[in-house]
Amino acid sequence: MELEDIISKYPPKQIMLIPIAIIILALISLGATYLSTGSPVKLGIEFTGGTLVTVPSMESEESVAEEFASYPLVDIRNIGSRYMLQFGPMSDSKYAELAKLANAKYDNPEIRHMGPIYSKELQAQVIRYLPLSFLFMAIVVFVVFRHPMVSLLVVVSALADILTAAASMNLTGVQLSLGTVAALLMLIGYSVDTDILLSMRVLKRKGAVEDKIKGAMGTGLTMAGTTIAAIISLIIISNFLYLIVPSFTRMDIIADMTTVLIFGLAADVFNTWVTNAQGLRWYMNRSKKTVRGQRR
Repeated sequence: MELEDIISKYPPKQIMLIPIAIIILALISLGATYLSTGSPVKLGIEFTGGTLVTVPSMESEESVAEEFASYPLVDIRNIGSRYMLQFGPMSDSKYAELAKLANAKYDNPEIRHMGPIYSKELQAQVIRYLPLSFLFMAIVVFVVFRHPMVSLLVVVSALADILTAAASMNLTGVQLSLGTVAALLMLIGYSVDTDILLSMRVLKRKGAVEDKIKGAMGTGLTMAGTTIAAIISLIIISNFLYLIVPSFTRMDIIADMTTVLIFGLAADVFNTWVTNAQGLRWYMNRSKKTVRGQRR
């Protein structure tokens, strides 16, 4: 069944049950992660503090893990010709021992240490600025449209995109890092663009609401298709290029960002053309009935 058929065939209230269920599932995922870790999504090293050590993959992954077993090893990844080891917070003396061991065993290992003070400062900034960016976006939307219900639909659709993308991070094991925070901020802007496109078409153009929604879909889905194609290309390059070209390594930051973006863009297609579209369909048709009743 085509998406265009859903727009006009089924009652809006009936279709809106689907996005409501998805939002509830996303909130359950985020809530469960919060109860187990103290954060709605798993935090990366930038926010928890710790050490990243990148070494040549001359041995098996099990041998490398055993070599560093006496240190708080959180994760080990094969990134092509190298292993990237992530360690949790440790004392300065323990960190000095770790760095000494890595330098003694491997030639030119890459060691990056993130202190707890800097990590807490980053956490505070994300907690402060991510909600603020969403709040300012909502204010701009309300100022532009001056229709409380239309503006609310745009904000709810954008919020649903962010919740779905964040829940996908828990499902795929992607941690919150500076890169994934940037991806979430990008999603806020992109989701508002598509919702504004739809809302402006419905409010400004003449004709049946369903026809105006279908007219906006051509432009909106083309935008989504080209963006998703670009993201898929980045996913392939960041995850699999090192298998073809041994001198390359896996681009973890790009891989994590594109994972968040692809789930967020898929959610945006659904929330724009189902959640927002059906909400507009219900609101606009209801408004027409109210006007007719007043005239009588």
